[in-house]
Amino acid sequence: MDLASYADLAIILVNSDHRAGGDRLRDVNGLRELLAGRPHLGGRPRPHDLDAMRQLRAQLRAVFAASARGEPELAADLLNELLIQHPVHPQLSAHDGQDWHLHLNDSGAIPDVFAARAAMGLAVRVAEQGIDRLRLCAAETCGRAFLAAPGERSGRYCSAECAARRTSAAAAAGVPPRPRVSADLDTPPRGITPAHRP
Repeated sequence: MDLASYADLAIILVNSDHRAGGDRLRDVNGLRELLAGRPHLGGRPRPHDLDAMRQLRAQLRAVFAASARGEPELAADLLNELLIQHPVHPQLSAHDGQDWHLHLNDSGAIPDVFAARAAMGLAVRVAEQGIDRLRLCAAETCGRAFLAAPGERSGRYCSAECAARRTSAAAAAGVPPRPRVSADLDTPPRGITPAHRP
């Protein structure tokens, strides 16, 4: 099991309140849609799960926001708080002809299982690749959470489309494009490269 893959849960939840698309957690049906295809996250969602999921979304967004602002210590503290609040229960499992591998215990309410896995996934990702990969798209109409591509330390946009929209808006307003700083001073700045999207 790739525990780091659970970081996608954090991104999916944070982005469920997208500026352009509206709040996907406005009702239980929206929560059901968010959880569709993920039976390992628990049973049937109930109305009282909504508030817990919205609170978790705000906590996860705060982690991404702190990292995006260049406050890695705060981002790590906030993520550590989530890990303490929602501990994981790993267990060894062998099934369907697979060798022994690690699983996370599925017990608990949907918000608890979701929180434990999302926080663990982000923590593993951070430990492997650095906390500065956690970003919020800088495009005014976006704000999506995303993981910058490995080695991409200055990407501000979740996609090439958001970067292009921002460049077009700046050009229309008469603002010169923001140059990329190159590690090699003899090399001209590179163009914006698409950031990894989960």
